[in-house]
Amino acid sequence: MSLGQDLAPHLPFLRRYARALTGSQQHGDNFVRATLEAIVAAPGDFPRDVDPRLGLYRTFHAIWSSANIEEDPGSFGLDNPEGVAQARLSRITPLSRQALLLTAMEGFTPEDAGYLIEAAPDEVERLVAEALSEIERQTRAEVLIIEDEPIIAMDIETIVRDLGHQVTGVAVTRDEAVAQALARRPGLVLADIQLADDSSGIDAVKDILAEFQVPVIFITAFPERLLTGERPEPTFLITKPFQRSTVKAAIAQALFFDNATLPA
Repeated sequence: MSLGQDLAPHLPFLRRYARALTGSQQHGDNFVRATLEAIVAAPGDFPRDVDPRLGLYRTFHAIWSSANIEEDPGSFGLDNPEGVAQARLSRITPLSRQALLLTAMEGFTPEDAGYLIEAAPDEVERLVAEALSEIERQTRAEVLIIEDEPIIAMDIETIVRDLGHQVTGVAVTRDEAVAQALARRPGLVLADIQLADDSSGIDAVKDILAEFQVPVIFITAFPERLLTGERPEPTFLITKPFQRSTVKAAIAQALFFDNATLPA
């Protein structure tokens, strides 16, 4: 099997990770594209002594780290995700966020995450704890949950409340979701794809975003269907069945780039 065939199944998930790390589909996809260009230009440099997925993420990290130049947070406007992120980065290190996303969202072990960011496993665990603690202190929001499965909705609501956020409501259809969002504007939306009346959570979110801007995290059992790189796609995506730590990490990252929760 060729290297391209080995890497292809992992690309949707690398895009997910890159978007969550940067807070932008465009910027995340640009880094993934640069990663693939680097592999094509020098295939002999690709790590062959590890699993292809590890090698892919390791190459991505080399590209991202080399381009991640520190800027003065005061030089960024707070009306865009990048400016908000830079303001928050004065309070938290990028390495901690990488450790959090690699373990909680991407499912890497502390050992594998350590290989990717060049840290010992116990250091990875310390970084994850640091990231969660700091981001949770920085971010508080009202959350709308769009989910038609009662057990899953209750589980998500518990996670959201445990993180210190308020739940504005739980909607099970497109129309209900839009009505609840307009009645009490949330600071974050968690949306399932398939809803009770066969309507689409994607359409519900489009209707909401047509009225006002809000960070959105989609939940789906088939993430590869949304992460094709061929059309506008969600920046934040949770795969079903999900771990509680995954939801926490996604919420933390979505709010990380939202200026509504930026501390004064």
